[in-house]
Amino acid sequence: MQETNRTEIATLGEFGLIKHLTKDIELKNPETQYGVGDDAAVLEFKDKKVLVTTDLLMEGVHFDLVYTPLKHLGYKSAIVNFSDIYAMNGTPKQITVSIALSKRFCIEDLEQFYDGLKLACELHHVDIVGGDTTSSVTGLAISITCIGEADKDKVVYRNGAQDTDLICVSGDLGGAYMGLQLLEREKAVFQGEKEANPDFREKNIFWNVS
Repeated sequence: MQETNRTEIATLGEFGLIKHLTKDIELKNPETQYGVGDDAAVLEFKDKKVLVTTDLLMEGVHFDLVYTPLKHLGYKSAIVNFSDIYAMNGTPKQITVSIALSKRFCIEDLEQFYDGLKLACELHHVDIVGGDTTSSVTGLAISITCIGEADKDKVVYRNGAQDTDLICVSGDLGGAYMGLQLLEREKAVFQGEKEANPDFREKNIFWNVS
C-alpha cells in the first residue's frame, strides 16, 4: 500500500468511492443494458444460457499483502471468476465487485486494486456492473460474482467427463506452488526467521508426464 499521497476513504463516503472507482468504466457488451449507478444492473439475454459464479477471497487465507501488490490482487480477483465460466465453455460478460476493508486502506490503494481489476476486464471484454463496499475489522475481503453466457447445447459440466477424455493443461504444473513457497521464504527472512528453506519435495509438485 502506498504511503504518499494518501486520501482517506471517509473524504468520499461509500457512494462517492464507488463513483470515483467506476467513473471511467465503459460498457462493452450489448447484454449490459445498465451498469453501475442504480440499485441494480440491468442485463438482457435471449437465446443463451446464463452462467453465474461467485468467488470470495480473504486476506490471510487466499492472499498475503506482504508480497501481493494490490494491482495484481485486483487482476487475480477477476480472473479466478472468469476461469469458472470458461471451464463450462461459456464467455464471461459482467461482474459485480464487493469489498470489505479497514481504515488502513486509502483511496489510492483501491485505485491500484481497480487498475488490476479493470485490466483483466479489458483483456476479456467483461463489464463491471455493480457491487458493494463495507468496513472490516479482520482484514481485506473481496467477493466477486461473474455472469456469463453459453450456447444452450454447448455447456460443459463436470459430470460429463469420461474415462477416455483427453486432459490438457497449460503452464508449468507445480509452478504456482513453487512461486508461493519462494514468496513465503522471503517473507520469513524479512521477519527474521533463520530457517526458511522450503522443501519442494514434500508436496510432490514435480510431475513426470510421458
